[in-house]
Amino acid sequence: MQVTLLNFTPNPEKMVAQAARLCYSPQISTDLPPERVPSLILEVVKRGHESVLEHVSFTFLIEGMSRAATHQLVRHRLASYSQQSQRWVRFAGADFILPPSIEQNPRAKILFEELVERSRDTYQELINLGTPREDARYCFIQAVASDLMLTANARELLHIFRLRLCNRAQWEIREGAHLMLEAVRIVAPTIFESAGPPCATGVCPEGNKGCGHPWKK
Repeated sequence: MQVTLLNFTPNPEKMVAQAARLCYSPQISTDLPPERVPSLILEVVKRGHESVLEHVSFTFLIEGMSRAATHQLVRHRLASYSQQSQRWVRFAGADFILPPSIEQNPRAKILFEELVERSRDTYQELINLGTPREDARYCFIQAVASDLMLTANARELLHIFRLRLCNRAQWEIREGAHLMLEAVRIVAPTIFESAGPPCATGVCPEGNKGCGHPWKK
């Protein structure tokens, strides 16, 4: 999987700090000292005033994520998505994501690879028989890889990271969340300083169903 940060709000941390400052000022601060920005962001986030984070957004290109994982990702309804359409894009020779647990088991890997080849061959044969792509795609297994773009504001990204960086989250979407977090921390380190599952800064809400291994940055 590859995750690329395609675009983001210019000077995202200054924007958030200006929004926070405006809540308590008669007009927006255009001369906000740079050294004041990090402490102001941390202060309002600590108080739970996360609405100011909605003024900045980030757009990612996510390549090589299985349909099993993208169907989890798009459940975050406050983000926007554009995904390759299996109705219009020809998926002959499509890539498939091999889960580590299957790769580590020789017999399981053989079974999986056989199924992948049957899926590819069946898709191509259906296309050759004149089947529309939107119908031929029904033979694909959920492991088929896809590319998509995701745009979300900083507040929604923090929510995604709280859920998808948890050790109990599915491995593939957890990997995607890690790559996204690495990318945004480069351009907005203060906003995402404490990003992670609840156990990173407090108590695991899963109780006795938790993983027992607190998340590490």
